Amino acid sequence: MMDDNSLKIGSNEMELVDFRIFKEDNGEIYEGIYGINVSKVREIIKVPSLTELPGTPEFIEGIFDLREVVIPVVNLAKWMGINEPANIHQSSRVIITEFNNVLIGFIVHDAKRIRRISWSNIEPATFISSASGLDGNKITGVTKIEDDNVLLILDLESVVQELGLYEPDTEIQVKSLEHFKGIAMVLDDSSTARKIVTDALEKMGFDVIGAVDGEEGLNKLEELYKNYGDKLEDHLKIIISDVEMPKMDGFHFAAQMKDDQRFNQIPIVFNSSISDHFSEDRGIEAGGEAYLVKFKAGEFYEQVARIVHAHMK
Repeated sequence: MMDDNSLKIGSNEMELVDFRIFKEDNGEIYEGIYGINVSKVREIIKVPSLTELPGTPEFIEGIFDLREVVIPVVNLAKWMGINEPANIHQSSRVIITEFNNVLIGFIVHDAKRIRRISWSNIEPATFISSASGLDGNKITGVTKIEDDNVLLILDLESVVQELGLYEPDTEIQVKSLEHFKGIAMVLDDSSTARKIVTDALEKMGFDVIGAVDGEEGLNKLEELYKNYGDKLEDHLKIIISDVEMPKMDGFHFAAQMKDDQRFNQIPIVFNSSISDHFSEDRGIEAGGEAYLVKFKAGEFYEQVARIVHAHMK
């Protein structure tokens, strides 16, 4: 049961676990502030006894048994190429995460608190260059916090892909696909994820319009309405939206869309790496007609075809 402090659908807010990674450079210690969506966190534990795995990348510290589930554990500092201070592991914790239906642990130097932040205050990390010493591809967003500090949101999904624990399932017999006519819109801040979904929809015959977040998605809807007016539903057949996006998340986008009578009959499907049932329930509450976990081609094609058929006049 939700309490009064729980996240509201359409609030455009997220909750982050604030954790810290320390760096030693020329004898100085620097504190990095990072965050991960609470929806991806199962639990936070002390660093358990780990079994080393020979032949794996250095940033994999080992595996351990968590209630009969074997969990690989990644040292985030090593993955990021950060020189750790000596004895830092005395206060370290393991954040157990679940996304893309994969369980994985991440060693961090401290886990501070839960923060509630508006997506409107999160900016894409496009300004981070390799010259900063930090790989911008490992950051999905940044936001300012108190005392002029900056919190970075890490792209932990890329770790899972680097380890080969997750690969998008994009293979399906094209000739077995049902083909449609019309437009589909794809919202996703990840260019890789957007391309996977776009390719899948184009195989189904759709003309695809892309947007990088909910804000741009609403702007694209306005442009389409200028072209098609009240006939928009006859042309825009479906919207596929990620959940986590800077500026405006997928749930807030859906709430805005469903409150607008020009757009509220257009079906929307959520397509996210977040694989907990709470987010699935929130997606349905936000007006989504399906909630898919990235990415299984067969399930994607089946659900899109089902929903588009249901809206045919």
